[in-house]
Amino acid sequence: MPTADWKIKELTPGQLSERSGVAVSALHFYEREGLISSRRTSGNQRRYTRETLRRVAFIRISQRVGIPLSDIRGALDRLPEGRTPTRRDWETLSTAWREDLDERITQLVRLRDNLTGCIGCGCLSLGSCKLVNEYDRLGAEGPGARVLDVHLNCPEPGRNGCDDSLSALPESRDSLCSQLADPDSPTASAC
Repeated sequence: MPTADWKIKELTPGQLSERSGVAVSALHFYEREGLISSRRTSGNQRRYTRETLRRVAFIRISQRVGIPLSDIRGALDRLPEGRTPTRRDWETLSTAWREDLDERITQLVRLRDNLTGCIGCGCLSLGSCKLVNEYDRLGAEGPGARVLDVHLNCPEPGRNGCDDSLSALPESRDSLCSQLADPDSPTASAC
């Protein structure tokens, strides 16, 4: 299928699918869910405005980072109807999502950087658990991965990289061990 000419103002479902990389069935789903809209030709065929490409890209990337469709719909509902959203419209949407996105980024960084160390879940299966969560003392503060989950309160600001700004944990097991124990001490063998 040839790519739609850049001058075309309206796209068929096939053209929108090809350029966005999203299946036609997914486009129809997005339309049923109120995330995008189309007009119908006299032959009852769908036509999408070219700016729908940006909406579809926004939907796909948002889904990819785990944002629920209901939140995506709420954000898209804030965009103007009847005209192509401007840079300022998208900026307003971005500002509204900034805190949530920053929290997601922090959580992803923690997951990426700290899954190989103690996460405070109570398993006590890793050597570093003996240092970070000796005798599962974090369990007294509540359920879950007390060190890894950004939604859980920091038991002691500054401990294990947890502070009021939800900063990431130490970058590696070695840095965690160097912060928690003198390398020459007997407890360093847990690292």
